[in-house]
Amino acid sequence: MLRIVLIRPGATDYVDQARVHGTLDIPLNERGTREVAVAVEALRDLGIRAVYCSDAEPALTTAKTLATALDVRCRKLDHLQNLDHGLWQGMSVEEIKRKHPKIYRMWQESPDSVCPPSGETLSDARARFHTVLKKLIKKQKEGTIALVVSEPMMSLVRCELQHGVLGDLWKSYTEPCGWQVIETELAPATS
Repeated sequence: MLRIVLIRPGATDYVDQARVHGTLDIPLNERGTREVAVAVEALRDLGIRAVYCSDAEPALTTAKTLATALDVRCRKLDHLQNLDHGLWQGMSVEEIKRKHPKIYRMWQESPDSVCPPSGETLSDARARFHTVLKKLIKKQKEGTIALVVSEPMMSLVRCELQHGVLGDLWKSYTEPCGWQVIETELAPATS
């Protein structure tokens, strides 16, 4: 059985300001650095054998800190980058709500039906993750690995691994550096 520890990167100034990261490289702030240190101690006894992340600054910094502390390898995966929010990147959630109320409401109610202006659909992000997951399951088969994934990609990954429902993706922006352990024996369901 493969155990996957999903880890959200530590906070950035954009998290504190409720701004959309998307694929922007925003470094961890002081609070984020402290959160990662706390997470390392909490995750130390899980038997994590490898840490995987995207090359986005908050995910990479979080993953490298964890891998160094646990003395395991850290690997960047191209298809694990966050959802591309296009023109929404850098905007606050309140700005999006005010400037694009109809799209904001649709994103809350049915995120699969919305593509941020000049951005990426959840279907495209889901397909990217399936490519990553198939390789990881084939390679790892058992043991415990960590995936450091930014929001809202982390919510999408969790949903895919647990075959669940996405829920309100806007709420996930305010919860940095959390984690969850998911056990999986089979390849993910296809959408």
